[in-house]
Amino acid sequence: MEDILPLFIPIIAIVLSFALPMLAIYLYYRKQKEIYTLYHQQRMAAIEKGIELPPMPAGFLEGAPRARRDLLKGLLWLFVGVAMMIAVYAQGKHKDALFGLVPAGIGLAYLIYYGVEGRRHAEPPKISDANGVKRAA
Repeated sequence: MEDILPLFIPIIAIVLSFALPMLAIYLYYRKQKEIYTLYHQQRMAAIEKGIELPPMPAGFLEGAPRARRDLLKGLLWLFVGVAMMIAVYAQGKHKDALFGLVPAGIGLAYLIYYGVEGRRHAEPPKISDANGVKRAA
């Protein structure tokens, strides 16, 4: 039994590496389906009662705001990279600690993208008047 136990570690790792993303995708799909079903039932009930249909909420089909997801991804990748560098450096493998720069770099890229996109969406749209002069809306 003790000889077989080390063989289970890579098997479990491979199975979980496929099963967890598939589970996440399934749960996201199920949540979206429930949201659409409830929204549809609300609209059908309003039609049956002769009530004016409520307008579709802004951003209903888009899901979570992209900027917040980019911030979360950036922070996650950055801290994973820093943690990898600290853990490997603490083991005395100073040259190998530089591999933690890869996820840290990905995290920084996401954070830079979040900073640029956040500023672009925060600015009010510019409207040109009859003279061609742009002003804030």
